Amino acid sequence: MTTKNDTHMRFVHEFLSRSAGRTPDKTALVCADRRYTYGQLNESARRVATALVMFGLKPHDRVVLYLENSVESVVAIFGILKAGGTFVVVNPNTKAKKLGHILNDSGAMALIASGNKCAVVADSLDTPPPLRCIVWVKGDDGMAACRAIATHPDLRTCPWEDLLVDAGGEDVLHAIDLIDVDLATIIYTSGSTGVPKGVMSAHHSMVSVTRSIASYLRLQPDDIILNMLPLAFDYGLYQIIMAFYAGATVVLEKSFAYPYRIVELLETEKITGLPLVPTIAVILMKLENSLKNGLPHLRYITNTGDTLPIHLTGKLRRIFPATAIYSMFGLTECKRVSYLDPAEIDNRPASVGKAIPNARVSIVDDHGNRVGPHEVGELVVRGDNVMQGYWRSPEETARVFKPDAATGGTVLHTRDLFKMDEDGFLYFMGRKDDIIKTKGERVSPLEIESFLRQIDGVVQAAVIGVPDEIAGHIVKAFVVLDRASQLTEEKILKTCQQHLEVLLVPQIIEFRDTLPTSDRGKIDKTKLI
Repeated sequence: MTTKNDTHMRFVHEFLSRSAGRTPDKTALVCADRRYTYGQLNESARRVATALVMFGLKPHDRVVLYLENSVESVVAIFGILKAGGTFVVVNPNTKAKKLGHILNDSGAMALIASGNKCAVVADSLDTPPPLRCIVWVKGDDGMAACRAIATHPDLRTCPWEDLLVDAGGEDVLHAIDLIDVDLATIIYTSGSTGVPKGVMSAHHSMVSVTRSIASYLRLQPDDIILNMLPLAFDYGLYQIIMAFYAGATVVLEKSFAYPYRIVELLETEKITGLPLVPTIAVILMKLENSLKNGLPHLRYITNTGDTLPIHLTGKLRRIFPATAIYSMFGLTECKRVSYLDPAEIDNRPASVGKAIPNARVSIVDDHGNRVGPHEVGELVVRGDNVMQGYWRSPEETARVFKPDAATGGTVLHTRDLFKMDEDGFLYFMGRKDDIIKTKGERVSPLEIESFLRQIDGVVQAAVIGVPDEIAGHIVKAFVVLDRASQLTEEKILKTCQQHLEVLLVPQIIEFRDTLPTSDRGKIDKTKLI
């Protein structure tokens, strides 16, 4: 969906403002069984923006969101953008150590957090804390804990409701001077170093890629999108952004924890768009008998984050014969890379299609030279969908941005192995590094290995991904113990569950006397695999 007026929008927050201007009374968001119009969301975002500026937020300042999928999350994102800031959404399952790293690495001016996360926030903060403001969402418990950790005189604390008080301030917001190369968001993602890296996306990049995806999905104002993916996951985040661009409606769920509720929502809300990852697809297939009448309103299904297995594609086609299925590929560093036209899904079920509009892809060898049809190489990408780089990591940025002999510019090296057929269709073959993709998200083995080695009694640890029908891959750890150690699998798992996010906790632990090594003395994971 693209109109002449779309080309005048340069900033992500203009999506909400424009839709509110056109259809202020239209339902924009359904969340926790409550409905919010475009006019309501836009006014709430304006009030939040004004409050943040009055709290001291300056253009380009970062604000971290540590919330579950909620109306507060959505309002905060657009409020931060209206104030000229950069939002950083953190998964609500993130533990204190990683949260502390993100707060410090991003240099966040403010934190907006759920009141039930007080203990984690307290453990994450340095003394004095780097923040100037903490906003607690919901509950007096949050405020009490906030006062307890506010040890620095410059740290302001307040409840979310204070941000929603109308303090005027339109002149303050009108005075904010941005250009479209300014950052809109930083998304932290696992990397091969084991330390989360901040992927930077500017307004112009997000606006361009939103137009691109919305165009091939043919998004319209009457679309109703069901999103149960976390907003910290760019696939989930863009469901909100694309819907507001199109003037559509989003039904926002916290997670896929209750599949029968999702089935109910698909029917009662007359959902037209359903973003999936393979894990969700597998569970939905098991509830086939609960899907009444084949969901005639369901116009399209999308998949990205991990490739959709051919047998799942076939089942989706059988259950939803009138629904367009878009098999896509993407990564945080460039949002979406490719999509397969639904008309091709029966002919090329293993393909993730061709480059999205306004992007170009190539397959290259280790020297950067393009390979021929059906030859495996590394996927490289150029276009507005590509990130601006890694936040405060020039070395890591230089490692993935390399010269392109064909264009004279630079291209993003994805570390993903692909092949391309003679018609230009892409096929995912694997990763150059050992990043594990599980449930559509990336997990760094190095991060898990580093933690396991800190457990008293663990001498060595190695982590790999092993295939799983539901998750795509699951985490398996190989552990060598000190001879005197009394550690058991149960004790290790309990320690991991206390300190690691759910996706990082190994689902299989195998004890070994030794681990295989290469000629250079490094652990040889190929032998473990």
